[in-house]
Amino acid sequence: MSTTAGGAHIRPHPPSHPPSPSRWPVWVVPLLLAIFQVGGSFGAQGGGGGRGPQGGPWGDPHPFGNGHDYPFQYLDGFGVALLLAGPAMLLLRRRRPVLTLAVVGVITGLYFLRAYTMGPAPVAMAVALLNAVVAGHRVIAWGGAGAAVAGYFTLTAFIGVPLERRGQGDRLFPVEQPSLGTVTFTVAWALVVLTAAELIRMRGQKLAAAARTRAEEEKRQASEERLRIARELHDVLAHNISMINVQAGVALHLIDGDPGPSGTAAARTALTAIKEASKEALTEMRSVIGVLRAEGESAPRSPTAGLDRLEELLDRARSAGLDVRAEITGERRPLPAGTDLAAYRIVQESLTNVSRHAGPGPVTVRVALDYGEREIRVRVEDDGRGVSLLDDHAGGSGIRGMRERAAALGGTFAAGPGPSGGFRVRATLPITEEPAPARPAGGDAAPDPRAAAPADGPAAADDRRPDTPGSAE
Repeated sequence: MSTTAGGAHIRPHPPSHPPSPSRWPVWVVPLLLAIFQVGGSFGAQGGGGGRGPQGGPWGDPHPFGNGHDYPFQYLDGFGVALLLAGPAMLLLRRRRPVLTLAVVGVITGLYFLRAYTMGPAPVAMAVALLNAVVAGHRVIAWGGAGAAVAGYFTLTAFIGVPLERRGQGDRLFPVEQPSLGTVTFTVAWALVVLTAAELIRMRGQKLAAAARTRAEEEKRQASEERLRIARELHDVLAHNISMINVQAGVALHLIDGDPGPSGTAAARTALTAIKEASKEALTEMRSVIGVLRAEGESAPRSPTAGLDRLEELLDRARSAGLDVRAEITGERRPLPAGTDLAAYRIVQESLTNVSRHAGPGPVTVRVALDYGEREIRVRVEDDGRGVSLLDDHAGGSGIRGMRERAAALGGTFAAGPGPSGGFRVRATLPITEEPAPARPAGGDAAPDPRAAAPADGPAAADDRRPDTPGSAE
């Protein structure tokens, strides 16, 4: 199974199957039935047993019982017309299923009242019954079939002739009187057709329900993918643009306040950090937006963010003026893609918030990763003292995004003031191949004074909004 740059699965194309009869052009089934009924009926009457108006098909008498168990009237023009009229009415079966059923029933009844050969003449009636049931007219189909069978045998009981005289004489309807065998066979045939129609209807309903479920699942997956992409874009922009904003402010301050060599060198360092942050932002944005453009790609075009790029992330934070100290315990090893990306983004967003909200430096940040057997614990702490004066806009979703990343994997998340000041972010992410069922992350902790101050850029001042103590580890 192939994947796109965003890790979304692409299902292989299902094998092609011939379309079901319901998807055929409306004239196909009537045409096939017309050929089958006419050809089969002529074949059924064969070369003997029938006694037409002149005795036989060519005017020669045929002894009763020669090749047939019953006498019949040979097909004439009217009989052929009835055999063609039934399939012709099926052209209306999709638009007028009840009318089609009624007319085909009358045509089939006239055919047997005329005492023509049995043959495949009832097939059109079977198709009309099946179509009515599948179309949802179950009561009409069952009730109509029962009424038609009862009415036919009631009529033939009054106008019928003995079996040996079937199809003979000058009667308009030389039909035989009903017998127990004939009634039993007809009722059984109707029940088989109606039962088969019910089974087909139920199968169609199950397939339709399965199709609706698949469509809803695809919509849900698409919604989750859009949310994932939104998180990626937020993380890329919030981290790198915040770094650019802070370093640009530092560079401007140095250029204006210290035009000497030392100020120029410091400003150059800040501008270099701006260049690196902007380059990183462009690279990651191309990678994320490429997911929206890619079709059928088997691999990402650029490396996916993960803890293997942690040192690059920490170096960029150091270049922004933070004193970043990393501590990694446990057996460092490759993680499942979802867990690896979530851990990286939580560290990235935490460093972004420190650079934006920790206040005037120097600020020390401690990043700790603890690799357990079945989970990885991420902790980011700083000793900042307040919101930077450069921040002047509010509104953001950094804390919420980190919490949602952890909850989507079945992990826990907590953020709030540290025990000795500063701010602390903690997350525990399970190390499993498949994400665990999402469970709510923790609530809010005691408010941090820095959370109420305004912020600037893509991340918001409420990115520092803490979680509740109840969610702390």
